[in-house]
Amino acid sequence: MSLIHAPDPAWPVQAETEAARWRAAVPGLVTVHHIGSTSVPGLPAKPILDLIPVFADDAAADAAQGAVEAMGYEWMGAFGLPGRRYARLFDPLTGARRVHAHSYVQGHPDIRRHLAFRDALRGNAALRAGYAAIKGACAARHPDGGADYGACKSEWIAKAEARALETAP
Repeated sequence: MSLIHAPDPAWPVQAETEAARWRAAVPGLVTVHHIGSTSVPGLPAKPILDLIPVFADDAAADAAQGAVEAMGYEWMGAFGLPGRRYARLFDPLTGARRVHAHSYVQGHPDIRRHLAFRDALRGNAALRAGYAAIKGACAARHPDGGADYGACKSEWIAKAEARALETAP
C-alpha cells in the first residue's frame, strides 16, 4: 500500500465528526481546526487526520489529558514542540493511525502558521500541485514514512509557510 493516498472527499466529514467528539468530551476548548493535507480538497495525503484543538488557557489544556485518553487517544505531551500537547488515535481494529491532535492554547503562533499554510494550499492550485509533487517524491524515497519522509518535505514546507504567513490575516 502506498504511503500517500488519493484525495478522499470523506476526510473533511471524518474530521468534523472527530472535532465534534472533542467538543463534546473535552472541557476548556475554544475550537477545533482541521489542518494538514486531509483538510485540502484535491490534495493526496496520508490517510491520517490532523486536528488543532485550541484551548482557552494552559490550565484547560493540561487538564484535558484524562478526557482525551478516555476518548481512546494516546497522550504524548509536548512531543518535542514547546507549547503543544500532542495526542494520537489509532484504529482499534487495524492498528492504523487515524488522527493526530496538535493541541495549543489560543494565541500560540503555531496555530496561525498551520492555518495560513492550509488556507494557502486551499486557495492556490499551483501551490497545491507543487506540494503534491514534493509529497509524491518524498513518499517514493521514504515509503515507510516517518521522520525521513517529514524531513524530506520540511524545507519546501518552511518556504511555503513563510510565504503564506506574509499574506495571512
